[in-house]
Amino acid sequence: MFQKRIIVKTNKEKTKITKEENGTIYLDVHAPAHDNKANIEILKFLKKKYKKQFKIVKGLKSKEKIVEGSS
Repeated sequence: MFQKRIIVKTNKEKTKITKEENGTIYLDVHAPAHDNKANIEILKFLKKKYKKQFKIVKGLKSKEKIVEGSS
């Protein structure tokens, strides 16, 4: 298991990583921060990019999140 800190900006044109700095991923997310849509999109994006399963362990309702991935 490993953890990543993510800073999220929602309602962007495309879901993409904008910057990785000091172990933190800055992520633009296309989905709105409403009805958990952004969180779902974050997890799908990370799974596709890193080919691993992720879960949000902290920050479900925050722009700053801690995600945990299986190694």
